[in-house]
Amino acid sequence: MKKVALAGNPNSGKTTLFNSLTGATAHVGNWPGVTVDKREGTYKKLDEPMNIVDLPGIYSLSPYTPEEVVSRNYILEDKPDVVINVVDATNIERNLYLTTQLLEIDVPIVVALNMSDVVRRNGGKIDIKKLSQKLGVPVVEISALKGENLDGLMLEAYKASNTKREGSTIIEQEDLSHLIKDIKIAFKGKGIENPLFHAVKLVELDEIEVNMHPDLVNMVNEFKETFNDEVFGNDFEALIANARYEYISKYYSSSFSEASKKNHEKLTLSDKIDKVLTHRIWSLPIFVAVMFLIFHFTFSNDLFFMHRWFGLTITEEGWINFLIGMGYEAGGVLEGVPSIGVFLQSWMGFLTGKLIELFQSFMPAGEWYTSLVCDGVLTGLDSVLSFVPQVMILFLFMAILEDSGYMARVAFILDRAFRRFGLSGRAFIPMLSGFGCSVPAIMSTRTIEDQKERSLIIRLMTCFSCGAKAPIWALLATVPAWTGLAIEGDLFVFTIYIGGIASAIVFALLLKVFSKDVYVSPFIMELPSYHLPQARNVGAYLWEKFKHYLFKAATIISASMVVIWFLKSFAWDLSRGILLVENQETGEWETLIEESILADLGRAISYFYYPLGWAQGVDGWKYTVATLTGLVAKEDVVATLAQLFNSSEEEVGGAITLTAANTYSFALYNLFTIPCFAAIGAAFGEQRRKDFWITMAWWFTMSYAVGCVTYVLGLLYTAALWAGILVTVALIALITGAAIIVARRHKKAALALE
Repeated sequence: MKKVALAGNPNSGKTTLFNSLTGATAHVGNWPGVTVDKREGTYKKLDEPMNIVDLPGIYSLSPYTPEEVVSRNYILEDKPDVVINVVDATNIERNLYLTTQLLEIDVPIVVALNMSDVVRRNGGKIDIKKLSQKLGVPVVEISALKGENLDGLMLEAYKASNTKREGSTIIEQEDLSHLIKDIKIAFKGKGIENPLFHAVKLVELDEIEVNMHPDLVNMVNEFKETFNDEVFGNDFEALIANARYEYISKYYSSSFSEASKKNHEKLTLSDKIDKVLTHRIWSLPIFVAVMFLIFHFTFSNDLFFMHRWFGLTITEEGWINFLIGMGYEAGGVLEGVPSIGVFLQSWMGFLTGKLIELFQSFMPAGEWYTSLVCDGVLTGLDSVLSFVPQVMILFLFMAILEDSGYMARVAFILDRAFRRFGLSGRAFIPMLSGFGCSVPAIMSTRTIEDQKERSLIIRLMTCFSCGAKAPIWALLATVPAWTGLAIEGDLFVFTIYIGGIASAIVFALLLKVFSKDVYVSPFIMELPSYHLPQARNVGAYLWEKFKHYLFKAATIISASMVVIWFLKSFAWDLSRGILLVENQETGEWETLIEESILADLGRAISYFYYPLGWAQGVDGWKYTVATLTGLVAKEDVVATLAQLFNSSEEEVGGAITLTAANTYSFALYNLFTIPCFAAIGAAFGEQRRKDFWITMAWWFTMSYAVGCVTYVLGLLYTAALWAGILVTVALIALITGAAIIVARRHKKAALALE
């Protein structure tokens, strides 16, 4: 099977091409670093299958970042049969810088001019024949997004893979060219493959080459003593980089039509949109508004506030049943119209409820295995699966924002807003990806070279609510506590997500106060052009998330529910048998959960959580147990609560009335606390042992402190409004003071560099 490597700049459409060729479900991102390791797939439309490897997005083959090392090592050591160099046709001159380095390797190359449809739409034209002659390799126009000419590209790649190719360089500077030839001869004498590439890199004093071939470094150093350029002196790395760009400008510009050149000077549609969405003042409010709309469409029980603002009330039984999943009660009314997320969640709950009723109809009542299946596994899975539609709707919106190019702007907006406080936009890229799952988000921090900054980002990762926590917010959004505050569940969820982002900033500021002055340079990243999200990419992303939920439901959550069922169904004296009794009034079988092993364990531990509010009261231990099972998987929080409250036919918040104070306390504790086992394993793998244990302590201590402060503040506002306001002002003053200190130190560090 032929091996094909896809190499190109970030945002050149490389991963989109990979998905189109292989049908794989690799996640398509819009920023550097989203693909840390290579991904593999198979193209099957030719006589011989071709194994395609999607390498990380890179700007060069120098070892500046882990992504560049991964790509470089794969091409040199794994020896693909052909490299497809994906080039953004709308920024061709900049993209060709990487091409000039790839050409120096002894490997067949095909250049794929991606986004050629955009060039044509803007009135531009690229002379493919002339460009191919200049490069000395085949050039193919494609559109990965629209699937244009992909089969033609793979046919050219297959032809190229059957021929040998010797590397060539575009460096024309006479003295340097002579030095490169001499070192190339030396490499050939040592029997080293790809001698030209290694020779050029050694002349640049590339770190990897210097360490591997110290015996040849003297040739470069001796030549340096006799060489002095008017602009670059004897900095050969800068001189070679300049030579590449000069050659590109000199010889490749003739391949572009005048319309293409003029097009670079015009404001594109993306530029015009960015004037609004990345505006210095309005960008943050727009981002907040976009996030609120997402949560409103996902969690609101009153879409567009039609009941609150216009008094819309539905009384017709058929419409109520349709809108809330056959949940009509005699004399009931529906205030407003539910959002699409709530609508789908209601119907999913109806279907999973019917499934439980089906099992109860043919399984004998009062038997332990009936209780295990119906009250244990199925009830737990029902609680998780019923919220899957809302979680998928949330992921749908996130995928649309990402695939359209807007999420890349979010990193830019946050960098501009918070760099003055010593926080880099590069740090926010992994954290923003934490909205999906904390595990790959933590792993993506390996692209950050500074170990201290990497540990800081991992510690702040829990501030960005992952998809596994979404069912918790969906459940708490239905708590009656919000009625007294006259707010909707969507506003509650909105405050959790936005509050998490704000908390990450606050925590980072507090940590920065105790660190030394370090100047954080502006984060330079390429903003991709806006485009309509592709159904294929969005669908693949959602399918991957859905499979992830099903896998967890079938394995981790199911196993957890069996353990919880056992502990809640038996007393310490196992000889008493299962704690099942028949209710004489209703004739239904119930579990004496208050006498169970789980109840005793929960009560013992709940005292530790008393300061957080939700662990108090008769049923407080149930919330304590739920937070502990959440360490396995955060979905277990909802599944556990469903099991425990279902046993006594109560709803969440039964014997203890959940107020806004202890509901927020419970939510924030679960947001900031130690994540699932998988995330713990990822953090352990990405940090040194000492840093890992500090991270664990931080996650628990900070979540406990925030939960406690939230509950106490809620009590203060209830008992004495003035006291609550006073404490809130004091906290704001503390945060503001920390921000001022960090900003001044950052400015001082910046001045010291000038």
